[in-house]
Amino acid sequence: MHDIRAIRDNPAAFDAALSRVGVEDASSPLLALDEARRAAIHEAETAQAEQNRAAKEVGAAKAKGDEAEFERLRALVTEKKAAVTEMQARARDLDAELTDALMRLPNMPLDDVPDGTDEDDNVEIRRWGTPRDFAFAAREHYDLPAVANGMDFETAAKLSGSRFVVLSGAVARVHRALAQFMLDTHVTENGLTETWTPVLVRDEMMYGTGQLPKFGEDSYRTREGWWLVPTAEVTLTNIVNDMTVAESYLPRRYVAHTQCFRSEAGSAGRDTAGMLRQHQFEKVEMVSITHPDSSLEEHGRMTRCAEGILEALELPYRTVVLCTGDMGFGARKTHDIEVWLPGQKTYREISSVSVCGDFQARRMNARMKPEDGGKPVFLHTLNGSGLAVGRCLIAVLENGQQEDGSVDLPAALHPWLGGKTRLTAEGELA
Repeated sequence: MHDIRAIRDNPAAFDAALSRVGVEDASSPLLALDEARRAAIHEAETAQAEQNRAAKEVGAAKAKGDEAEFERLRALVTEKKAAVTEMQARARDLDAELTDALMRLPNMPLDDVPDGTDEDDNVEIRRWGTPRDFAFAAREHYDLPAVANGMDFETAAKLSGSRFVVLSGAVARVHRALAQFMLDTHVTENGLTETWTPVLVRDEMMYGTGQLPKFGEDSYRTREGWWLVPTAEVTLTNIVNDMTVAESYLPRRYVAHTQCFRSEAGSAGRDTAGMLRQHQFEKVEMVSITHPDSSLEEHGRMTRCAEGILEALELPYRTVVLCTGDMGFGARKTHDIEVWLPGQKTYREISSVSVCGDFQARRMNARMKPEDGGKPVFLHTLNGSGLAVGRCLIAVLENGQQEDGSVDLPAALHPWLGGKTRLTAEGELA
């Protein structure tokens, strides 16, 4: 969420920043609401002062025995009390309207984020690994003989509908091993704190990280009012919701493996084949809570944590900086890491690592108290996949596929598979 005081002080800068993400003249309606809200507050305070003054005079009139003045002042107090109540309600309504308007606006991109309209304008910053030169026509993951018995979309459709999958046998074990490998690597090598969190959250938590109010249709809600998390970013970031932490508390670096749920509203027809875009999937999510001065450095660190997983699995990837038109709602800057998928002959996103500045912290009212005793300030938040487990499974299967239909598995994964090194064409670990 944005600071209305900063908008009031420099509306031109605010408008210029948001115009880069497609929002024009954002300040005018906000400042009009702010002016009306402040006027209502002033009127309520003035009426309250008049009510208090009249209340004191009532006692004086009573003491003097001036019954007519006493009745006049008592009626005035009643009148002012009703006016104060009405004015205070008006001020609260305007404040809520202003807060809602602010919460619907995206974050402001950093100056070095490239301008653009879509993914074609993203800027590649590095590549790692060389895509394998296949001596045969590479298949997509769902066409591999090795997964024919372990990746069942028909049964999933019977159980739940489209965009679900049932994994079984060796394929399910490789999927689980990938998540365990990611978690253990992030904990033992990258210094993140393993965390287990709920997948059902309250409205306030979804507001805190920016899923609400604008993107409610992208998530699932239960009859009891809980939301199924689209990512553990929601729970991990909201650990500091409504908290003021000591500077020494920071940084906090969390990692969690959770089920994630997305309705994929507006994505009909996109990536419907296979496991690439599912309603239910698993992610190993990273979240950092930092000092405002160190969030940009942390962004680079988190990106390297995610890249390191792909390097350990020997999966070629490229890292891009998202342009303004392709960046998410809450981000100030995002690195997308795209893994090479031989079946599609292209790079596909497997992780987005974003620095949000104080955007989420303002929504959560999460602050840091400086060690020098200064005024508390909003802390900074970051999030990123480390990695999306299902998409990583796709990449492992497609990059390791052999002409006979088997799959060679990355050496880094062997310890999590009891020393097994490959999936046979019949779908067994060997």
